[in-house]
Amino acid sequence: MMTLRAVIAFWLILGSMAYAAEPFTRTAIEDKGRIVPGQQVQITVDIFVPDFFTSPPQFPLFDLPDAIVTLSDDRAQNMVETVDGVQYAGIRRIYAVIPEAAGTFTLPPAVITLGYSQDGKAVPGKATLQTLSFTVADPPGGPASTPTFAARGVTITQSFDRDPSKMKVGEAVVRTITVYAEDTQSMLIPAIPAVAAKGMKQYSKSPQIADGVEAEDRTTGSTRTETITYVAETAGTVDIPAISYPWFDVDAQADATATLPATTVKVTLPVSAHTGLSPQLEQEVHNGAPAWLTRKVVLVMAAATIGLGAAGYLLVRLLPWITGKLRTRRNARRNSERRKFEDLVASIRSGDPVTIYRDLAIWTRSTGYKSIADWVSQCGEHDVARQTRKLERELFGADRNRPDLDRAALRQSIKAWRKAQKPVQTRHASTLPGLNPIG
Repeated sequence: MMTLRAVIAFWLILGSMAYAAEPFTRTAIEDKGRIVPGQQVQITVDIFVPDFFTSPPQFPLFDLPDAIVTLSDDRAQNMVETVDGVQYAGIRRIYAVIPEAAGTFTLPPAVITLGYSQDGKAVPGKATLQTLSFTVADPPGGPASTPTFAARGVTITQSFDRDPSKMKVGEAVVRTITVYAEDTQSMLIPAIPAVAAKGMKQYSKSPQIADGVEAEDRTTGSTRTETITYVAETAGTVDIPAISYPWFDVDAQADATATLPATTVKVTLPVSAHTGLSPQLEQEVHNGAPAWLTRKVVLVMAAATIGLGAAGYLLVRLLPWITGKLRTRRNARRNSERRKFEDLVASIRSGDPVTIYRDLAIWTRSTGYKSIADWVSQCGEHDVARQTRKLERELFGADRNRPDLDRAALRQSIKAWRKAQKPVQTRHASTLPGLNPIG
């Protein structure tokens, strides 16, 4: 009789284990030290299902007051873990949260939809984002010293397209300044302080920003690149002032400054007098050829030798600069508004609603708008607003299981708006952009 009871208890335990095998989530914050406003906080979210996934989990973009929330573009990480004797398959994604003020921040219980295998059959499922809170403190100097730019590993570099110490009046030199920072986003990197050089006119291009940039030491970060052209107006010695770029070092928990030294420019008057060869009064014959012809051949050969040597020297010296330019151009293409618009159109054509919403948020920020809501409210396109509401209703509404999004209409309305209006380069009144859009 005891044996029969033991068998029944054993099967009841197995049944309860099988019944308890449900999807679950796990969250963790990677930043363990002091967190200050403006600092990017990385939060890892793991979601586990018994057996294996039959459709990928849809990680939502959620709203967090007084903070910017984005989902990392890094590829999801796959995992396998055994919990209470049950093997689970897991997927990890990373959220980047940038608090804009001091206080306590708590992740909302967002729902993640997915599909997984149960008894050999594909079934739909969902899991709720595990609650997690973190505290953001004022910097050591108090609220009045709240940093406008908090990051890691900030550096500032510059290059010139020619030697600035040798210029003539009317000539130009192009100065390229790049700010590199880790654990932040390019749209948060402040502008480089403007410096004027007396005796030179200057013209600035629109800045270029890029994320996911690989540095020479193999680290990955974000960049802001500004290009300034200086035109010499008067002769003499001109100093392009040094640049001090303030930032907050989250590792040292202290203010820091990245600097560029002053650059001396020597400007001379252009040569106006005409110089030429003096006339040859008589010709000498050497080995059957005129002497002037022999001298000319020697001069040409000497000039060619010097030119080849100089070209080889310049190639060796300029190779790192050329490589950096190519890397910058490649990163600029990858992070350009046009590339993000192409990704958005592709998502609307064949992607899921979460991917469409994510790419729409990325594209609107690349055009200078604070959020999707800001873009919709200012673009003045009724069809854009109508289709965007349908997309948000399908993602976050109570009737989201009944999709009514007209993908073709959404795609055409966005294309029409983009064709009629040039993208805005910058619309932010402050260093930090607005809050994350509310779905």
